[in-house]
Amino acid sequence: MIRIYPNTKIYVAAPAFVATGGPELLHQLVYNLRKFNYNSYMYYYRNDNYLNPVHPDYRIYDNPFVKDIEDSKDNILIVPELIDGIKILKKFRNIRKVIWWLSVDNFYISNILASRKNFLTQRLINKVTNYILGKDIINVKELILKNINHYKVVLPESFKNIDFHFAQSFYAMNWLKNNQIPSYKVFYLSDYINPNFLSIKTELWRKENIVIYNPKKGGDFTKKIIYSAKNIKFVPLINMNREEIIKTIQRAKVYIDFGNHPGKDRIPREAAILGCCVIVNKKGSAALYEDVPIPEEYKFEDKNENIPAIVEKIIYCLKNFNFVCKDFDYYRGIIKQESQKFLEDLKKIFLKDE
Repeated sequence: MIRIYPNTKIYVAAPAFVATGGPELLHQLVYNLRKFNYNSYMYYYRNDNYLNPVHPDYRIYDNPFVKDIEDSKDNILIVPELIDGIKILKKFRNIRKVIWWLSVDNFYISNILASRKNFLTQRLINKVTNYILGKDIINVKELILKNINHYKVVLPESFKNIDFHFAQSFYAMNWLKNNQIPSYKVFYLSDYINPNFLSIKTELWRKENIVIYNPKKGGDFTKKIIYSAKNIKFVPLINMNREEIIKTIQRAKVYIDFGNHPGKDRIPREAAILGCCVIVNKKGSAALYEDVPIPEEYKFEDKNENIPAIVEKIIYCLKNFNFVCKDFDYYRGIIKQESQKFLEDLKKIFLKDE
C-alpha cells in the first residue's frame, strides 16, 4: 500500500484544457481522493496559453489545481503514461512517483511522435488539411500501430525504479508483468464512465437498424466491413457534440469497434449502457474477458476472412435485437458497479497514517 501521511500532498498531472477519456479519469481521481480527505490537486501541463487550464467539461469536479509541485518524499506525483507525463517525473528527485497506465499503446504512440522525423510527411499533410478542411485525412496513430515493429520503443530500465504503477486494465497489468515491473509496485485502478451517463433513459423499442462506429478506431478494417454490408446503415460517431453522440447511440442497435483497444475504452461501455449490442475485435483489452466481459461470439479477429461472419453477426443482432440485447446485461451490470469498485480500489491502494 501507499502510505499517506498527515502532511502528504497528492498531485495528479493532466494536459490543460483537454477533454478526452484519459483526462476525465485523472480529474475523477482527484475528485475521489478528496472524498477521503486527502490533500489532492490537479497539476496541468502544456498550460502556457490558458488563464484557466480546466476544461469546461471538468469544472463540475471543482478540483483545486496548483502551478508548482513540492518535491518532498512525503508527497506523491501521479502522471499518465504519455511522454509528456513521463517528462514531468524527471524534474523531481524526492517525491514518490506513480505512472498510471491508462493506455499501453498510447505510450508507444507518444514516444514515436515525440520524434519529429517520424511520419513527417503524413503529419504535414494533416496540418494542411486541418487548416483547409478543419480535419485530418490521415490517421497517423493507426499508421504507427501498423508499423510498430519497425520502431524500437521499449520500456526503459529506469521505469523499474519508479515507485508505483497503476493499471487501468488487465491488459496493462499483464503488459507491466511481461516487462518485469515488480508486482508489489503494481496496483489495479480502472475507471468508470460519467455517473450522469448511467441515469440516461433509453427506450429500446425506439431503436433503429443502425450500426454505429468510431472512424478513428480501426478505420481501415471497418471500411471493409461497411463495403461488404451495403444494405446495412452505418453511422460514424464524428463531427458531433456530446449530446448528439448520445442521441445517435440511443438510436442504434449495434456498436462495432475494431480499434486497438489500448485500455478499457469508454465508448463500448457507453454504447452498452444505452442499449446497444457490442461487437469488437480481439486486440488489446478487448481480448480479455476481465476487461470486456461480453460473450465470445461477439469478438472476432480482424482478418479479411472473418468479414462475412462479422457481417452475419451484425445482421443477426439487428434482426433479433430484443433477444440478443440481453446478452450484454452482465456487461452492463459490471459497468454500473465501476464507480463503487473505483472507491474500493482506492482504499486498497492508499493507507492513511494517522
